[in-house]
Amino acid sequence: MTNSALHLIPDAIDRFGARVHAVDGHRWNDPTPCTEWTVRDLVNHLVGEHLWVPHLLAGASLDQVGDRYDGDVVGADPVRAWNEAAERSLAAWKSTDLSGTARLPFGEAPLTVYADQILLDLTVHEWDLARGSGQPESLDPTAVDYSLAYARANAERAAGLGIIAPPVPTTSTDPAVQLLSLLGRAV
Repeated sequence: MTNSALHLIPDAIDRFGARVHAVDGHRWNDPTPCTEWTVRDLVNHLVGEHLWVPHLLAGASLDQVGDRYDGDVVGADPVRAWNEAAERSLAAWKSTDLSGTARLPFGEAPLTVYADQILLDLTVHEWDLARGSGQPESLDPTAVDYSLAYARANAERAAGLGIIAPPVPTTSTDPAVQLLSLLGRAV
């Protein structure tokens, strides 16, 4: 793993996983900053996303993956589901020829772009999970800086695709607040 995002993904997976493990049993149905998702729904989203990773890194398109990861992929044990999906995702990242491309919903892109997106998603949703489940909300500064640079360069395109909420104005100079605000979170 030589690309910065690729280098940061293992720790981001671990950090998100630590948040999953720290969710108190009574908090799984609590709301998150992703207004349509509960804590459980948010973890379900990340589990599904990381179940796709091995397929996409192997060259499959989302159409080829099909709907096998739609709906409830966490079942009765969101922690176990996360652990299994994270393990598969991490193994795929470590064993893939990173010079290839991924067939993403918006078209074919270098695997480095896919890695940037995964890191961004892990970082922002780590905060969403922390906020929704009442955990400390601090984020890794290196992951934040890298994700903020990627988000600034791609926010307009992502907003045009309807995959992020409109930015929330902020005067904060804190990079984490800037990242979260840019992606529609009121901090």
